[in-house]
Amino acid sequence: MGNSQKRAVQNYRSRLGERGLARFEVLGRASDRDLVRSLARRLAEDTPEASELRAAVSKSIGGEPPKPGGILAALRRSPLVGAELDLSRPREEPRRVDL
Repeated sequence: MGNSQKRAVQNYRSRLGERGLARFEVLGRASDRDLVRSLARRLAEDTPEASELRAAVSKSIGGEPPKPGGILAALRRSPLVGAELDLSRPREEPRRVDL
């Protein structure tokens, strides 16, 4: 890219920043392209409808953030708790490999 193109991109992005917007890239299915673009367009508006949409989408996909210690809690709920399993393995000499 030439200097004038770089400067144009910087100016465009700084104008977006002044409006509180940011440019970013997302990956998705080609069939969802129009849906994602229209959703992004609506969320970029500063309207009460955009706030409602943002809250609905956040509630729908956000849920609760994972709590710390979730893996440990899941292991404690395991049906194998207290089963006295012997998980040790005998040590053996490695096999010989001819290269």
